Amino acid sequence: MGIRDQFQDKAKELAEKAKASGKQDEASERASQAADQAQDRARDAFDENFDK
Repeated sequence: MGIRDQFQDKAKELAEKAKASGKQDEASERASQAADQAQDRARDAFDENFDK
């Protein structure tokens, strides 16, 4: 295997890791948003039940 092949393999590996990392970041962001929405809904429900 030549040096060029080694660099190409490493570049491909890094590109795949970056892509996977991006997906993890996106999933983490979605989970955080869902948790925030659930907390807001719970707060609204609490306020609705105790403001009567």
